Amino acid sequence: MDRQEDAGLAGRRVLVTGGSGFIGGRLVGALLAAGAEPVVVDQRPHPDPAVRSVVGDLRDPAVRDAAVSTDLDGMVHLAAATSVLRSIEDPAGVYRLNVDATAALLELCREREVPRVVFASTNAVTGDVGGTPIHERLPLRPLTPYGATKAAAEMLLSAYTGVYGIQTCAVRFANVYGPGMRHKDSFVPRLMRAASAGEGVQVYGDGTQLRDYVHVDDVVQAVLLAWRTGHTGPLVVGSGLSTSVNDLIEAARAVTGAPIPTEYVPAKAGEMPAVVLDISLARELGYEPRHDLRTGMETVWPDFAPVEVA
Repeated sequence: MDRQEDAGLAGRRVLVTGGSGFIGGRLVGALLAAGAEPVVVDQRPHPDPAVRSVVGDLRDPAVRDAAVSTDLDGMVHLAAATSVLRSIEDPAGVYRLNVDATAALLELCREREVPRVVFASTNAVTGDVGGTPIHERLPLRPLTPYGATKAAAEMLLSAYTGVYGIQTCAVRFANVYGPGMRHKDSFVPRLMRAASAGEGVQVYGDGTQLRDYVHVDDVVQAVLLAWRTGHTGPLVVGSGLSTSVNDLIEAARAVTGAPIPTEYVPAKAGEMPAVVLDISLARELGYEPRHDLRTGMETVWPDFAPVEVA
């Protein structure tokens, strides 16, 4: 399969599932800049009319059939249900999108000889390891249905590499933030909306839990690096620095100038007290985060800041 021999991106036709979304939109832009030919499949068309879009739900076999063509050089699979709370409320529904649809996409890649797949996974697949740095060699012990669906998908990737030779990489994202989050409901956009409206936020637990917040452009950097290097297997990606939720709130206050009052409520089931990442393998491949929390949050606030009337 000669297409697999060239790890570059120029002229490569790459299917991006979820390519009109938060991370996908930034990735498609980077692929275009690298000279690739991205094809997007999403529930809404890509805003650039020059980018071919397949519009629909990946749980629909006809949508998958239209998206996975024989001329693809690879697929970046971002589309997923990513809400931990939604996975707790509707585990079967999240399974259908995160596992069933992923399995069907991999089977189409096998049938149509698509040589590589880069998959958006999560460090939640490892579960609670306390303050131990999370690395690629830890066993998979997810605490939530969301983490379990991503772990199941990683096992499928491993099987399709082992048996069929498809080059697969599961890039395990930390908490991703950055421009383009207005429609998201993760904690960073909730902070931004609260600052804009002069309101407060609820904090699950006491706010001392540690998280790794990674900028969307650093995640895109890692995905492209996984493609270019041909890395197979899992790849832990984050900022490499863990920050408490309370410190994140302080960073949001500093960037927005808003007080953002907090109300502390009991932590949800499956809440990890600490996420500390070991990104040394990604660094060995050439990855280096370019944003710290302050500079990264400064790129988010303009999407939410109140418009001043002259």
